[in-house]
Amino acid sequence: MHRCGVEPGLGRDLFIEIVYGLRTSLLIAVVSAVLSTAIGTGIGIVAGYFGGWVDSVLAWFIDYMLAFPFFLFCLAVIPVINTRLADSYGEVSATKRIVTIIIVFSMFGWMYTARLVRGQVFSLREREYVDAARAAGARPTHVMFRQLLPNLWAPILVTFSLGIPATITAEAALAFLNIGVIEPAPDLGRTISNSAAWLASDPANLIMPGLLIFAVVLAFNLFGDAMRDALDPKSSK
Repeated sequence: MHRCGVEPGLGRDLFIEIVYGLRTSLLIAVVSAVLSTAIGTGIGIVAGYFGGWVDSVLAWFIDYMLAFPFFLFCLAVIPVINTRLADSYGEVSATKRIVTIIIVFSMFGWMYTARLVRGQVFSLREREYVDAARAAGARPTHVMFRQLLPNLWAPILVTFSLGIPATITAEAALAFLNIGVIEPAPDLGRTISNSAAWLASDPANLIMPGLLIFAVVLAFNLFGDAMRDALDPKSSK
């Protein structure tokens, strides 16, 4: 029994295609969000704690990366990387494609976390417990990652939860353009791309994965807002 119908032409069950496509999208989104959050947190703490020329250089680098055209970079670089990774038959495995997308997303997803953490560290580094740690002879790494980092989990978790839906939509857009994950690995964006030609005769094949992406992105956005309100009650007032 095919609850959502079958894919035109190939006859694959659309429900199973959507479920496994969601698994691929969530894998890429969660791993990319974890890596980008870790990179952004590290850079933000270093910039905010040391200040001076270190902060100036890192702040300039963050602004430069924010101004970089992300999708143009993906359209230009991902096909080149896949060409380099191709085997003797010109094929690139699904695992290599997924790893490439994760690395590219991680390179361009850390800047907002870095700016947020940097701003928080500017205020936290003047607290009494930081001065006490310095007076006790604690090293900068101890102060940054043992004293400051535990007080930064609230904004970090919020940016992490809000970064996942953004990555899901970006990955689906690349797959729709046949730049991201391709056959035989299932993907929501590619499912929408393959169903576009059958919109007039079988619209369910296009509507179902589109609604699922909308529902997942909306759920993560609501979850991020709820987490922000729970961790910072003043933000809801």
